[in-house]
Amino acid sequence: MADGIPLDPMRKSSRRSPYNYYSVRHSRFSVDDEPSSLDEMPLMMSDEALENDESDYQTLPRARVDRRQRGLGWFLLGGWRVLCGSCCDCLVRMCRRKKELKARTVWLGRPEKCDDKFPKNSIRNQKYNVFTFVPGVLYQQFKFFLNLYFLVVACSQFVPSLKIGYLYTYWAPLGFVLAVTMVREAVDEVRRHQRDKEMNSQLYSKLTLRGKIQVKSSDIQVGDLLIVEKNQRIPADMIFLRTSERNGACFIRTDQLDGETDWKLKVAVGCTQQLPALGDLFSISAFVFAQKPQLDIHSFEGNFTRDDADPQVHESLSIENTLWASTVVASGSVIGVVIYTGKETRSVLNTSYAKNKVGLLDLELNRLTKALFLAQLVLAIVMEALHGFVGLWFRNVFRFVVLFSYIIPISLRVNLDMGKAAYGWMIMKDENIPGTVVRTSTIPEELGRLVYLLTDKTGTLTQNEMIFKRLHLGTVSYGTDTMDEIQSHIIQSYAQSCQGASSGSTGGSSTASQKSQIPGPKVRKSVSSRIHEAVKAIALCHNVTPVYESCGETETAEADQDFSDDNRTYQASSPDEVALVRWTESVGLTLVNRDLASLQLKTPAGQILSFNILQMFPFTSESKRMGIIVREETTGNITFYMKGADVAMATIVQYNDWLEEECGNMAREGLRTLVVAKKSLSEEQYQEFESRYNQAKLSIHDRALKVAAVVESLERELELLCLTGVEDQLQADVRPTLELLRNAGIKIWMLTGDKLETATCIAKSSHLVSRNQDIHVFRPVCAFTAPKSEKKTERDAFSLAEAELQHKAIKLVTNRGEAHLELNAFRRKHDCALVISGDSLEVCLRYYEHEFVELACQCPAVVCCRCSPTQKAQIVTLLRQHTANRTCAIGDGGNDVSMIQAADCGIGIEGKEGKQASLAADFSITQFKHIGRLLVVHGRNSYKRSAALGQFVMHRGMIISAMQAVFSSIFYFASVPLYQGFLMVGYATIYTMFPVFSLVLDQDVKPEMALLYPELYKDLTKGRSLSFKTFLVWVLVSVYQGGILMYGALLLFELEFVHVVAISFTALVLTELLMVALTVRTWHWLMVLAEFLSLTCYLASLAFLNEYFGIGRVSFGAFLDLAFITTWPFVWKVSSITLVSCLPLYIIKYLKRKFSPSSYSKLAS
Repeated sequence: MADGIPLDPMRKSSRRSPYNYYSVRHSRFSVDDEPSSLDEMPLMMSDEALENDESDYQTLPRARVDRRQRGLGWFLLGGWRVLCGSCCDCLVRMCRRKKELKARTVWLGRPEKCDDKFPKNSIRNQKYNVFTFVPGVLYQQFKFFLNLYFLVVACSQFVPSLKIGYLYTYWAPLGFVLAVTMVREAVDEVRRHQRDKEMNSQLYSKLTLRGKIQVKSSDIQVGDLLIVEKNQRIPADMIFLRTSERNGACFIRTDQLDGETDWKLKVAVGCTQQLPALGDLFSISAFVFAQKPQLDIHSFEGNFTRDDADPQVHESLSIENTLWASTVVASGSVIGVVIYTGKETRSVLNTSYAKNKVGLLDLELNRLTKALFLAQLVLAIVMEALHGFVGLWFRNVFRFVVLFSYIIPISLRVNLDMGKAAYGWMIMKDENIPGTVVRTSTIPEELGRLVYLLTDKTGTLTQNEMIFKRLHLGTVSYGTDTMDEIQSHIIQSYAQSCQGASSGSTGGSSTASQKSQIPGPKVRKSVSSRIHEAVKAIALCHNVTPVYESCGETETAEADQDFSDDNRTYQASSPDEVALVRWTESVGLTLVNRDLASLQLKTPAGQILSFNILQMFPFTSESKRMGIIVREETTGNITFYMKGADVAMATIVQYNDWLEEECGNMAREGLRTLVVAKKSLSEEQYQEFESRYNQAKLSIHDRALKVAAVVESLERELELLCLTGVEDQLQADVRPTLELLRNAGIKIWMLTGDKLETATCIAKSSHLVSRNQDIHVFRPVCAFTAPKSEKKTERDAFSLAEAELQHKAIKLVTNRGEAHLELNAFRRKHDCALVISGDSLEVCLRYYEHEFVELACQCPAVVCCRCSPTQKAQIVTLLRQHTANRTCAIGDGGNDVSMIQAADCGIGIEGKEGKQASLAADFSITQFKHIGRLLVVHGRNSYKRSAALGQFVMHRGMIISAMQAVFSSIFYFASVPLYQGFLMVGYATIYTMFPVFSLVLDQDVKPEMALLYPELYKDLTKGRSLSFKTFLVWVLVSVYQGGILMYGALLLFELEFVHVVAISFTALVLTELLMVALTVRTWHWLMVLAEFLSLTCYLASLAFLNEYFGIGRVSFGAFLDLAFITTWPFVWKVSSITLVSCLPLYIIKYLKRKFSPSSYSKLAS
């Protein structure tokens, strides 16, 4: 894959054994900073660099070489621009000096006690205010050379000695362009203001000493006590104090913050939740100490203190006690105290501000206009040099510059802006992509130049709706078509257990419990009993809570409530959990109630089974598994259930020969797998575990390590019950759309905040990564193989668990040495997809930014998981800086806004996660599958049409400048205009504007053909439609035609020299109309109408405006003789001139199509 990257040569050794990556990695950590393992695989760094400390990375040799290169040559070749930019940035930073973020102490319900002044809680997405609107818009316009040139030329006409024509011929087009731009920007600003005003005016209930009052979102202050109802947006960052839910917890939706539609469980502060009444919050003296505002949305540190109690009550606060702004309450109502407002909230800190996007085509045209200006300046100097530099020659040079100013026509800006508006209208009117909205009308051509597509996962590629697909028991597998067999087994199993319980009730439950704990000989269980145990384990091992809707309010199920199936919904922090519980309900075992201490299941016969929750071990990204210890009330049996990823579970279940193979099979089908296991515990075993567990939780040093070690001492020799496969439903037509984009040469990167395993599964199921493609994970979790032994003591288990924890603690790339090893391992793989976590990515970019990007850009697909919103934007910026290619970002949640705004082209999807992404995007679509037609059809048409339109408008200016140069050279190099101001305005508008603008209707390939052959899109990214090569061809055409028209008019009409203006101008207009016909590839009826309309307008002006067709000024009496233009010699001579100027070009075009056709013309034929 990376053979072309100039890495330092490997050390040569004869017959050396293949490099073992993992052995070197383990040795790397067994001997700290061992240079031999790093030297063995040099990665674009010298030995001197590797010996430096991490903090000295900026002093590496490459950086020192860069410094040495800075000298006078560097300054003259562009260093002055860098220095000026740095000075401007310093001035901006001084003017915008931000207030330092600090930790704060917030008193409950007493904002006046806050010492510091905090920002206002208002949302503002506007670019300008009343004072900066006009200067800001003018700066954005005149920072481009094209517009600045027009301004200078127009201002020069106020100087009498430089005046060439009428003022309106220069100021009217420039004023029109500025007026259109300002109106468009003003409309956008008003829309942003209205959206902001709507958000800031939302009313919330504020708790005061006088009771509840309604306040606007913008009036909320730090320290306020707010009541947020169900389905209401949280307006500011808060600490969760109370809830209407009896268990002291609630669920919130965070889709606008992190992009995940999974509901998150939040827990209220215990001290305030236990208060008898809501008003008691004002009867206590309490405060919250909160850390300073940070970007990280997944962590928080703080303390809650009640100082009027004896002794004082202290509670530590973590992320589970927070309610971040822009999240939505999903259950009950919550009461919280505001700790961060406005700019200091997590959602605003993770949102980048919108910037003015400029299309690549505009930048290319800007470069071409600079080249034209140089040519214009050289031509003016040559004309004056031939004149002899007599008199005030510098004034004459400037007059020639103004005289040739039509080389860079101001109508170029007008035509392109109108064309972009037309493209946007066509996109929104396309019936094949309904609901598409163009929110930024300045960059439609970018859709046809994209090389990198960076997409979100949840809600963009997937629907985030999990469907249970597969249950594997080792010897038998059940799919969606055989679930009825499982249901019959469950009904039969519980019917037998009920009969057995009724017949054997005299034996007592204690005896049965004791017997169940006595280990006996292993007996092969029946399929029915194995299904029963597997379904029971799935129904118990989770964090799902059933919720019942009654009277419009959500209530958690109580013991005396009627557990009807009609109004039950499930809440969980993961959609996988909900899918598993819904599946157990479908086969007969239903979760009907759950609180913090117990849960209840309902059997197919309607019997309620109650279980006490003794311990709960939640899922973490480090452990990759979750567990629960329950006691069945009827039998007293204690069982430890666990489920997790196959990587984490493979080493803790009993030996088997099918798990690894079946996990691979399900993963290839794109299913998300979970391994389910259990372990029966005696009362003595559990009591011993509980005492050690509680003791570990009270330890001061290495608490997390000790707690995890105690838990893992229990995770030994678990009985493997089953393997489950869950499918995340993809959006409609995601697979064919991704295939179309790949065939179009677009490289797709998936950026998600989800887990690594989930992201990998979706990459496979969506065919982002093909089935036969290798995947390289930075850094993969190695299966830890425990030494085989028949018996293990508790001490052995403890030490083994501790060793495993230390082993797993190094699974992420954490420093430069590990990044070095990983990049070298990845360098050896070819045609391999890359999967990397946000933490590892950050380390790699810190030390090996250029090397990593160069390697990643050669991958067919890249998946970045656990990415924060800021990291997503950083990845987009990185691609833009390190590659010369255009990027596109697509997402549907508030967490994707930064990424969308950072990309060259941002696309938002209106979905379940709201409209925040679509409102911030340049283009808004309703389904991911619409992006294929948006890019391949509309992107192609917009770019091709704008390229043809831009070059044709410049050709229209160059041809008349060429005629002016011939005219001036014949008349002794006098700086006298050939055509009067009205003719020049008419030439750029009514005489040729309609046919030229009709090029926006042209298309080289039909939409069906573009979708059938997406490979045609690859040619667009090379920029061949608008390049210096094509531009040079148009320059040669313009010089040829301008010379033929002027010399032909002078030669053929030597006797009627007074009519040379009418002769040459008529031939010029006819030539332009024929050139439009030559350029068109697919005719539209509006094009034909535009041709005849322009010709009619010109003929009418010949009849009614004949005073403008004489040589010199009108006061000289040079008028056009109407009788002359109706004579036969005038007609055939004008036709001859026009024919000579156009016929050779038609012949060349025919020969090129015949012998060297383009790829799209081959398909069209």
